[in-house]
Amino acid sequence: MSFSHLGLSDKVLAAVAASGYTTPTPIQEQAIPHVLARRDVLGIAQTGTGKTAAFVLPMLTMLEKGRARARMPRTLILEPTRELAAQVKEQFDKYGVGQKLNVALLIGGVSFGDQDIKLTRGVDVLIATPGRLLDHTERGGLLLTGVELLVIDEADRMLDMGFIPDIERICKMIPFTRQTLFFTATMPPEIRRITETFLHNPEKIEVSRPATTAVGVSQFQVPVGREPHDKRDTLRRLLRDAKDLQNAIIFCNRKREVALLYKSLQKHGFSVGALHGDMEQSARTAALDQFRKGEIPLLVASDVAARGLDIPTTSHVFNFDVPHHADDYVHRIGRTGRAGRAGTAISLVTPLDQKSMVAIEKLIGQSIPHVEGGTAEPVEITTAASGGETAEPARRSRAREGSREGSREGSRGGRKPRREREPRRPGGERGSTAKPEQPPAAAFTPPSAPPPSRTPSIGRAAAPHTQPEPASEPADHSHLPAFLLRPVRARV
Repeated sequence: MSFSHLGLSDKVLAAVAASGYTTPTPIQEQAIPHVLARRDVLGIAQTGTGKTAAFVLPMLTMLEKGRARARMPRTLILEPTRELAAQVKEQFDKYGVGQKLNVALLIGGVSFGDQDIKLTRGVDVLIATPGRLLDHTERGGLLLTGVELLVIDEADRMLDMGFIPDIERICKMIPFTRQTLFFTATMPPEIRRITETFLHNPEKIEVSRPATTAVGVSQFQVPVGREPHDKRDTLRRLLRDAKDLQNAIIFCNRKREVALLYKSLQKHGFSVGALHGDMEQSARTAALDQFRKGEIPLLVASDVAARGLDIPTTSHVFNFDVPHHADDYVHRIGRTGRAGRAGTAISLVTPLDQKSMVAIEKLIGQSIPHVEGGTAEPVEITTAASGGETAEPARRSRAREGSREGSREGSRGGRKPRREREPRRPGGERGSTAKPEQPPAAAFTPPSAPPPSRTPSIGRAAAPHTQPEPASEPADHSHLPAFLLRPVRARV
């Protein structure tokens, strides 16, 4: 089926043809006719399947008739992040070339004055993040009573970021007779409750099982040590040895870790950018534009870049930190392998990340093969998600190796381990005693003699096979704790 059979207007079809697209994706093929029929739509599809065009194209067709009024937008699109909102606006600019539509973008990091001027002129399409939208409504500069179509995009991300209460407030400001389009990649219970509250007899479109990964993405996990320098060393080796790496997004769990890894890669000669929520909007936009244009091949980012960003040429995704929530893994690796392309996703897994990896494998319904040191040959290790018996011993052995490394690190410092400290003698300083210093037991124990029993044989005769120690050699009590060496006073 081609786009011409979906009921789109001639102007929209011309813009689609000029962009080089001829065949709609499954989500577009099923959603566009229902949107044009003014039905509520619940769209569930994995990332990278063309959900944005599934609502942008029919909206452009519907908005050809009518006129916007000042401070009263005709349609409203809610996005969880600034980057996603800006990306949707680019889609309207791309496919709405032949139409005179006013599109406004309400996001943080931009002055209220410029946004207020656009709202005063009248807006056909308003694309906003929930926080900035509520700021404008509370100031009295925006009325939502004229909204005919509401789009809630990346709803599961809205839930993760705590925007659901804001979404509920916004929906109550919009007329009850509106048309609602609801798009999400996963369906947690809270999202299901929202759909039952604000959608009226929706047409459910599910083109893939929720929380599934793209078929063209090859996934691997690389075991690393506990120390941060182990992960950084492994990442640099993987980046240098990776085949067909055009550009890559490297995900971290914390904003602070993004900044540290960005500086580390820069120090080692990599061309890299950074993206996280605490950056200024101008810096975030500049980093994303440089990455899109290929000026920087590497982008270290937090989960702000994990949802909806469409950069088709991204060949690799690296999880420097394994995500705490399994759903975030699905969205992270969805930045590669988009629109049927091939991609590679590699996760650096410490012994502490094993529980998270088991949850990820359970969610996506498949086992992620191990590779050692970034080699292309997967190691024969069966994960717990696939029901194998070798995963747990392998994890325990890696955990033991990590603990041994930690103990060696601790013994390198100036402080002695507990066993090596000199016991505190009664009535004096540490190590000060009238007893002459005794040689270690290994110095006088014959090699052929069996090891002495740890339990003192008080009131017992010596065993026949045990030779008593020479009388000239005093007993060695250095292995006893200090409190056992204190003198005992008898009560009279």
